[in-house]
Amino acid sequence: MKGPLFYAKILLFGEYGIIKDSKGLSIPYNAFQGALKQDNFPDERAQQSNQKLAKYAHHLAEVRAQDPELMPIDTDQLLADVAQGLYFDSSIPQGYGIGSSGALVAAIYSQYALDRITVLENLTAEKLLALKALFGRMESFFHGKSSGLDPLNSYLSLPILIHAQDNIASTSIPHQNGQGKGGVFLIDSGQVGETAPMVQLFMEQMKNDGFRSMLKDQFIKHTDACVEDFISGNVSSLFKNIKALSSVVIQHFTPMIPQEFHQVWKNGLQTNDYYLKLCGSGGGGYILGFAPDLDKARAALKPYNLEVVYQF
Repeated sequence: MKGPLFYAKILLFGEYGIIKDSKGLSIPYNAFQGALKQDNFPDERAQQSNQKLAKYAHHLAEVRAQDPELMPIDTDQLLADVAQGLYFDSSIPQGYGIGSSGALVAAIYSQYALDRITVLENLTAEKLLALKALFGRMESFFHGKSSGLDPLNSYLSLPILIHAQDNIASTSIPHQNGQGKGGVFLIDSGQVGETAPMVQLFMEQMKNDGFRSMLKDQFIKHTDACVEDFISGNVSSLFKNIKALSSVVIQHFTPMIPQEFHQVWKNGLQTNDYYLKLCGSGGGGYILGFAPDLDKARAALKPYNLEVVYQF
C-alpha cells in the first residue's frame, strides 16, 4: 500500500511576522516529498518511522477522546494501520524548515479525515480556515504551537498567500523563467534546527517594547512589501526590499542564525551578490537566499551547494 505524495514547502516570506499578522507567502517545494506506506518486509528506517507514528497516532486518539469535534480523524483505523506497520516514507529532511511534519499531517488528514474537505471542491475562505485550524491542532504535537500553514500548503500543493492569521487564500505566482539570471536558492547550514525553542525565544523578545516596535515598523513593513513584489513580479523592487529585510534580520534575529553564517550574511549585504533570510524558524536547517545573478552568488558562496528553487 502506498498513499498519495505530499510535498515539502518553502515559506518565502512571513516567518515570525505572521504570528503578528504580517503578510506571508508559502510555496510547495516538490524536490522533497513523503507518503504513507505499508511494506511486508519493512527495513530499519520504516520501523523507526512506524514507532514515531505510533506515538503520534495515540496523541491524536487522546485529543479525539476528549473532544471528537476538535479532531475529526478516524483514529481507530489509523491505530489499526499503525499496528500493521504503517509508516511515513519521506525524503523531507527533519528540522530544516521545509515542512517535514506538515507533509505528514497532510498525508494523515488525506487518508483518515472524517468528512474530508477535498482539494477538488470549491475551497472557500471558510473551508481554508477550518483546514488551517485543524492542521494547527494536529501539528502542535511536533512544535508545541503551529499555525497549520505548512500542512495546508502540503495538502493543497498550491502557493498560499497569507494576508493575516485569519485571512488566507490560494494564489498564483509568476511563472519561473528557466533561463533567468536571478533566483531564489537554499543553503544547507549543516545542522538541524528546532522550531519550539526558536519560537519561545521570539516570544520572549516580544516582551521588549523596542523589539515590538522594530517588528511592526521594519520587519513586517519589509515582509509585506516583499510579498507584494514577488506576486506582482516586480523584481527590481523585490531585491531592494529583500536587502532591507535581510539587514533587519541580521541585526535583530541574530540568535536564529547559525554562528558561522553571520559573516556570510553580512558579506551578501556588502557586495549585493546575494541576500540571505531565515527559512522557517531558523536555528539551523536551510537558509533561504535571493540573488540578482545566480552565477555571482555561486562564486561568492563557493563552499556551499546552492539548491535553486525559483528563477526570475
